[in-house]
Amino acid sequence: MNVLIIGSGGREHAMAWKVAQSPRLTKLYIAPGNAGTGECGENVLLDVASHADVIRFCREKQIDLVLIGPEIPLADGLADSLSAERIRCFGPSQAAAQIEASKSFAKDFMARHHIPTACYATFDKVRDAIGYLESVDYPVVIKASGLAAGKGVILPETLDEAKAVVESILIDKTFGEAGSEVIIEERLSGQEVSLMAFTDGEMIIPMLPAQDHKRLLDGDNGPNTGGMGAYAPAPVFTANLMHEAVESILRPAVDGLRNENIPFVGVLYAGLMLTQNGIYALEFNCRFGDPETQAVLPLLETDLLDIADACVDGKLKDVNIRWKDGAAVCVVLASKGYPEKVESGKIVKFETLSANTICFHAGTKFNNDEVITSGGRVFGLTSWARDINSAVKQVYENIDKVSFDGMQFRKDIAHRALKKSSYADSGVSIDAGNHAVDLMKDAVKSTYTSSVLSGLGSFGGLYDVSALKEFDKPVLVASTDGVGTKVKLAAYAGRYRGIGHDIVNHCINDILVQGARPLFFMDYFATSKLDPEITAEVVTGMAEACKESGVALLGGETAEMPGVYQPNEFDVAGTIVGVVERDAILPRNNLQAGDVLIGLASSGPHTNGYSLIRKVFADTQLDPALADALLAPHRSYYSALQPVLAHVKALAHITGGGFIENIPRVLTENLDAQIHLTSWTPPTIWKLIQSEGHIATDEMYRVFNMGIGMIIIADKSDVVKIQSLIPEQTFIIGELVNGEKKVRLIP
Repeated sequence: MNVLIIGSGGREHAMAWKVAQSPRLTKLYIAPGNAGTGECGENVLLDVASHADVIRFCREKQIDLVLIGPEIPLADGLADSLSAERIRCFGPSQAAAQIEASKSFAKDFMARHHIPTACYATFDKVRDAIGYLESVDYPVVIKASGLAAGKGVILPETLDEAKAVVESILIDKTFGEAGSEVIIEERLSGQEVSLMAFTDGEMIIPMLPAQDHKRLLDGDNGPNTGGMGAYAPAPVFTANLMHEAVESILRPAVDGLRNENIPFVGVLYAGLMLTQNGIYALEFNCRFGDPETQAVLPLLETDLLDIADACVDGKLKDVNIRWKDGAAVCVVLASKGYPEKVESGKIVKFETLSANTICFHAGTKFNNDEVITSGGRVFGLTSWARDINSAVKQVYENIDKVSFDGMQFRKDIAHRALKKSSYADSGVSIDAGNHAVDLMKDAVKSTYTSSVLSGLGSFGGLYDVSALKEFDKPVLVASTDGVGTKVKLAAYAGRYRGIGHDIVNHCINDILVQGARPLFFMDYFATSKLDPEITAEVVTGMAEACKESGVALLGGETAEMPGVYQPNEFDVAGTIVGVVERDAILPRNNLQAGDVLIGLASSGPHTNGYSLIRKVFADTQLDPALADALLAPHRSYYSALQPVLAHVKALAHITGGGFIENIPRVLTENLDAQIHLTSWTPPTIWKLIQSEGHIATDEMYRVFNMGIGMIIIADKSDVVKIQSLIPEQTFIIGELVNGEKKVRLIP
């Protein structure tokens, strides 16, 4: 293949270096290239702004494939001009390149396609922009809407500074026409990750995640630059985060562009922010990143020409893209004065580099036989090794083998990824755990009785069972369960205390159906990053529920597991232990046809069916009334049923599996439960779920409690007595009939 690469920077040198390794390559041209690309192919003086000149060159040299590196030729429509002449081009059309060329287009596009991004507003008038700045109460980022060579993003620290930035962009034209509009958006906090992906307009294959260093100086200080170094893969970006980014950001972007009739072919680059509330898209670029490409491509095993070829032909699904094990680190060597007034024309001296290290040229050119500097970022020195620590060590050992007057570089590239000995550096905070204990300990201790010998803060809870002497034949009953998907909805709504009630009451009900009196409860709370206030709120909810039912909360385990759980995610589980006399264990063995089913009301969906609920309301605004209905805590039936247990033959807790799966657990092989659906009126929330989700009635009763959270099975002669002893409204909802241990729903 005859190949033309458009561009002259470090990114294009990395592309040329990789393409030159292809056995399919016949001749490689780089326009205009630099002093380094000339070692990979032939540099050509070609005016890439003249589409006619590029087309003429491609005809003369019989170019089979053009790879466009920088964003400006893409924004100018070079890919369109080449495609119109049937010259195959790896790079998006002008319309698709708007996703980088116009930040206002990109932000509106993300809003249309529900891609998580920061709150924003677009302005072309100073007065309106300043009025907006005065109205918001969060820190902002101000961006020039157009292409500004990676420098059009400003992070003002004060309102006055923000106003001055707006005036500079819109009035003084600091960024020229790129600043005809400004984007003001909420400043997100967290770690940034660069995720590039190959796409043919339909298929998406992400590359290794990378992290860039934008600030000029060590410690992320100094002015913003085009990038002072990068490393890949970024350890912070776990497999779970990769899946989330592809499904919530990259896929909606590629699908959205295709559905708007502007399919994207080439490299789509998402700048991501990992926040406590999940992954957000900061921006999109329409090409390989710089300097991320210099760290990513050395780890690519698959032939880059095969990938580019497949993207252009719409056959990316047929390519198996493979990556080397290990990591790569790129350190940018910049000129004195960068990123402001740059000194150029400095002679470069080279020494032999060690294996697995390469010096990618960016701002260089030849002066006779000497390489001289010709830009701000001059080189990207890249090393790759078995792990990130080894790659960092290797690249800095080679730094002094490339030199020129005034050379500046950061000495801490990849500092976030280096392995450290502190537990906190792994994302786990012992101090946060201790603070959470301090916040919750009073609530927990309020549940203690004289039977609790040790609880919160001990290695294990101690419970004095001498109180069981009052039983003739005590049987311990235990149950372990979790809240499940409801925690995601609670986290989204910022409501945490009810989750504590959920887990305790669910477990109480699970041993209540065996006739047991609950004794003590132990909890398990796991999260990505411990927030002491949230943790204490959940555990305080547990304590409240325990106290209501006379249960001791002995404590349990609080686990902080970054990488296992995604940011802002948590999980709640627990174990309860109770006691029952052997001859009082439920269900009893005297169930018979004619026994009556008495229903007790639920307080809401309790803790079952939330995967389906979240799907039903995925595109619905969670207003306070809807949140109240969906997040109402799972109620405990212990207090209501304890006085009537002697008259009960069986209890069925209507939890996961609804009526269809839970009632048969207590039936004998020759009995069916017949449920009369008109015997009670399900609350409005169930009608809303069914209509919004287009769910069949049988499925509703298979998944949900439909307003009945506990069912008593009793002899019909005991029904009146039972109802009189329960201090709330109950419903006669059915009876047992001869059958095959199934549930019959009678309309």
